[in-house]
Amino acid sequence: MTKHILISGASIAGPALAWWLHHHGFRATVVERAPSLREGGYKVDIRGVAVDVVRRMGLLETVHAAATDMRGAAFVNKRGKQLATLDADTFGFRHGDDTEILRGDLARILHDATRANTEYVFGDWITGLDQRPDGVEVTFAHGAPRRFDLVVGADGLHSGVRALAFGPEEDHLRRFDAYISISTVPNTQRLDRWELLHSAAPGKMVNVYSTARADDAKAAFWFTAPPLSYDRRDVEGQKALVADRFAGLGWEIPALLAAMREADDFYFDPVCQIVMEHLSAGRVTLLGDAGYCPSPASGQGTSLALAGAYVLAGELAASDGFATALSRYEASMRPFIEKNQALAKTALRGIIPQSRAFAWFNTRMIKLMPYLPGRNRVLEQMARPIREAANALVLKDYA
Repeated sequence: MTKHILISGASIAGPALAWWLHHHGFRATVVERAPSLREGGYKVDIRGVAVDVVRRMGLLETVHAAATDMRGAAFVNKRGKQLATLDADTFGFRHGDDTEILRGDLARILHDATRANTEYVFGDWITGLDQRPDGVEVTFAHGAPRRFDLVVGADGLHSGVRALAFGPEEDHLRRFDAYISISTVPNTQRLDRWELLHSAAPGKMVNVYSTARADDAKAAFWFTAPPLSYDRRDVEGQKALVADRFAGLGWEIPALLAAMREADDFYFDPVCQIVMEHLSAGRVTLLGDAGYCPSPASGQGTSLALAGAYVLAGELAASDGFATALSRYEASMRPFIEKNQALAKTALRGIIPQSRAFAWFNTRMIKLMPYLPGRNRVLEQMARPIREAANALVLKDYA
């Protein structure tokens, strides 16, 4: 009998896994809490081995066609004067076929590639998991109970599957005392595939960018703070929290905050990681941010999700039983996960300068970069940790 696998989450990791499961002869059902595919979102990178995964799916050309096509980035002061600029690939530490794409565009590409052979259930979510020797009895918020051979939590940082199978989120959270907010705003600066970054104050960074084929822009607010208490379902309360943190600051911040207040795609979360002792419990396993979120600071969440989907499906196809497959999945992914998660703490110091002196030094170095002796060697040293982490997994050829 064809094994039937339930995936929770229809963003990146879930549909990518559905593609590979179908490729290996499994049946997949994807359940997603949102009422429809979630479009929009911030830009994400696909690097290293994840590029090879997309290539093996036959989707690399489609992904490249939907790339952000960014031209560069500039650091600006409160008067909008450009202090330093970088081309897009240098700014994003991209190399070779590495690419950047909006999260929503990648989700749509993966959904389009799987919807003909995958059952998608939108507007519902898992409420209970009853593991039995021959499968998992799953209950849903709205749909009737169903039985599956395996359940995969690919439902992000705040995974409901992880909470049901592994316990409270706080038990697996590694905090960095930082937060990020992203939303769509009008492109009042008339940015053309360009990004602006402004160190608003110690511990506060704002960046705005507009990508190819987009009439609007995205605004991101980064800030450091000790753990904050807020209601994760109260979007208006979160908007007020961000507005309060950046109140009274200059540049374009007042206008961006006003636009953020009106945005219908507002996103807010701590900059943190998910660190699991084990990725699987019986016939329940975790994929992507649900099991090993590296944090937005690492820039590696999407690549981890794509590579994890390839490995998980491949091991399920190559192994005699679920226990063996899940053990091999974790053994293959663990060094790759740890290498990529290690990037975050160092990267965060550069993203959110904690002093005006460090912010000045950072922009000064970028401004002087074209004139430095051995410039290419310096850039290579800066990019090496990301490049090594992005390629720290050898993809097996699963039959």
